[in-house]
Amino acid sequence: MVDTFNDIKKLSFEEALSELEQIVENLENGTIDLEKSIEYYTRGSHLKSHCQQKLNDAVLKLEEIKVSADGKISKKEIE
Repeated sequence: MVDTFNDIKKLSFEEALSELEQIVENLENGTIDLEKSIEYYTRGSHLKSHCQQKLNDAVLKLEEIKVSADGKISKKEIE
């Protein structure tokens, strides 16, 4: 696991989610010491926030797309 949290911003949604899943697995396993558990939990919290932001951004992009009555797709202007 990388020591810095700034690298999280560079991760794609899929990369962040994969790492978060690994952290959850390690925490659920219960074989790591308390200090490492705290480190994992903290990083996992940052990864969760990053994933949530990526999802929020995706929703905004989808909301920009409009479909007219005749089925034509256009992009809504951002105000």
